Amino acid sequence: MAATITFRPDDEARLAIDELTADGTPVSKVVRDALVEAAARHAKSRVRAEVEALAADPVDRTEAAQVLRDMELLRAW
Repeated sequence: MAATITFRPDDEARLAIDELTADGTPVSKVVRDALVEAAARHAKSRVRAEVEALAADPVDRTEAAQVLRDMELLRAW
């Protein structure tokens, strides 16, 4: 789905665009790549926060420890 997006870059964004297009890379590719990279960082950050919350949850930690004990019992067979 192709769509045109217009934005007004501030000075910092303009400098970033200038740096990233200095080698001839089109502005549209630079912006697309930056959005994809930002989305990936955002998703990783969300997952990291979820993992940290689970690691800090004593109920979840207790359940995970029990599962590991149960798995160890099965391994003996």
